[in-house]
Amino acid sequence: MTQLPPLNGLRAFEVAGRHLNFRAAADELRVTQGAVAQQVRQLEAHLGMQLFERLPKGLAFTSSGRSYHLNVAAAFETLRRATNDLKPEPGKILVSVTPTFAAKWLIPNLPDFSAKHPEIDLRILATEKVSSFHGDGIDLAIRQGEPPFGAALDAYRLFPQEVIAVAAPSLVEEQAFPLDADAISQLPKLHDAHDLWPDFLGLLNVEDKGGHGLRMSQTALAVDAALSGQGVALVSRFLVEAEIAANRLFQVTPETMSGKQDFYLLVARKSTHINAIDAAVKWFLAQAQK
Repeated sequence: MTQLPPLNGLRAFEVAGRHLNFRAAADELRVTQGAVAQQVRQLEAHLGMQLFERLPKGLAFTSSGRSYHLNVAAAFETLRRATNDLKPEPGKILVSVTPTFAAKWLIPNLPDFSAKHPEIDLRILATEKVSSFHGDGIDLAIRQGEPPFGAALDAYRLFPQEVIAVAAPSLVEEQAFPLDADAISQLPKLHDAHDLWPDFLGLLNVEDKGGHGLRMSQTALAVDAALSGQGVALVSRFLVEAEIAANRLFQVTPETMSGKQDFYLLVARKSTHINAIDAAVKWFLAQAQK
């Protein structure tokens, strides 16, 4: 054991090598960026050679570092598999989703999943951070983005990014539908972290004359504010279809805005408890098609 390199350094090197970025590795390991960089430096000092080239916007392997990383990553994967084989949980699936997706789509649809798959314990990790299949132990992830997502992941498109403007009847009850561009310009806007209003108003060719509006960190909060009549929110259509069908929200203008940030279901290609994951993937795809 005395001839082994420091294990913390190996772990930091393995994660940093997957991301080629100390900051992303620190997020996965839940330590500081400086701690990851220091552990890698200690490993390099132990080995007597440089493993990474430090670049202004990330890292690059040295020739020795690349071949070493292949072996180190394989060793950690062997350890992970051995642990999973020791304590298998074939009926448990951990899915990572954003808080908005969880609140506005997944949770309302969970009764259907539970009825069809009572043998599967579906657990939800709602976070804005990019979860790690290895570090966080997740089995499935749903994220907005554009392929490819990585050679080790299979990606299935669930929903296109079709952004619409919605408001509660109480906000626009005295106006005729659909609202014209000038009327929308005058209404208070609800902003979230995606900051889509400038592009949407550009699509309508109008300026915002509705004041500062509310600014929130999540789309789910903007939707809740819209439901209470506080303004107009921009949101992907599938997230508010139930609210529109129940007349709790109205699409205030027929114009929609598309983008490349579609919603994808991601699954690791070398997954354990395959049967449960396959069943969950099929359910997500079938439910999305409805």
